[in-house]
Amino acid sequence: MIELLSVSKSYAGAAVVAEVSLTIAAREFLVLIGPSGCGKTTTLNMINRLVEPSAGTIRIDGEDISGIDPVRLRRRIGYVFQEAGLFSHMTVGENVGITPRLEGWDAKEIARRVEELLALVQLPGMAARWPCELSGGQRQRVALARALAARPGIMLLDEPFGALDPLTRDGLADDYRRIHDALGLTTVMVTHDMTEALLLADRIAMMRAGRLVQIGTGRELMAHPADDFVSDMLATPRRRAGRLADFLAAP
Repeated sequence: MIELLSVSKSYAGAAVVAEVSLTIAAREFLVLIGPSGCGKTTTLNMINRLVEPSAGTIRIDGEDISGIDPVRLRRRIGYVFQEAGLFSHMTVGENVGITPRLEGWDAKEIARRVEELLALVQLPGMAARWPCELSGGQRQRVALARALAARPGIMLLDEPFGALDPLTRDGLADDYRRIHDALGLTTVMVTHDMTEALLLADRIAMMRAGRLVQIGTGRELMAHPADDFVSDMLATPRRRAGRLADFLAAP
């Protein structure tokens, strides 16, 4: 579904992403993870042509995306940011239906699609609400519904659950995995949370300093980490659990 072939991105001569080659299968859920500044979000943005590569080729369904009109490409790809980014002057239903409206869908078809998606993200009957009337988790669910509205085959998620409280984040992440499977999507998600990556991903791609360090299933990475960096990243959930246990045991 998605191929990155020796893709690089530089700013003022400094490489942010360096010769990343990666193939993502149709219906796969791939997570990009690594420390801040490692090039995760830049890689995600190049797939959507929000950022143009300095070198290399990106293909979707075998087609070089440099030859595709960026606006047309983005309407084939759903994108969810860390902040929901809803339009405050539009109702929930208007936010969800904005891309179908731009594509000229019939009004009745848009209304049916909005109702269908709000039910899918567990917000039935909320089309008339305003974004200011929603919780953070509800706004993020609306953002997800909006990204799905035009029936994209690919979803790109840039830390979509990172700004939420832990309970809301876990529930929404589980719901997204359910939606991913039910709709047969191809998903690429950026996160800092190794536990989230291990629970959600079919494969995890570890990045450091703009380079792809290792890619594999969570079990493969834990069984055969490529280096100390990968081992340390994988140990993060255990360290956090240990610190919590120590805190609870302290007098």
